Amino acid sequence: MQNFKADHHRALWPGGDCAVEPVIPPPRLDRLHGKRVGFLWDQMFRGEEIFPLIEDALGERFENISFVSHDAFGATFGENEHAVIEALPERLRELGIDAVISGIGA
Repeated sequence: MQNFKADHHRALWPGGDCAVEPVIPPPRLDRLHGKRVGFLWDQMFRGEEIFPLIEDALGERFENISFVSHDAFGATFGENEHAVIEALPERLRELGIDAVISGIGA
């Protein structure tokens, strides 16, 4: 049996070079009291069950928090996903959204 040392092996990343420039997100909110939270969903996995649970839990924890359903934005996956994503920044401004919870089923 041959004894291998760690420096005799190389690992290669099969994914290739990154094709998208990294985006640095803005800082997170320090609190959700009095904030308006929008739900985004790709319509894939149990959002209709999970979002009400999240809404109830956050509503108990933060005063004057309000929510906007995923229905106000459209599905973030599927036939109209490109249009939904393109319109998202303006839609978030229109609805006065302070934070977003995005449900991605996989």
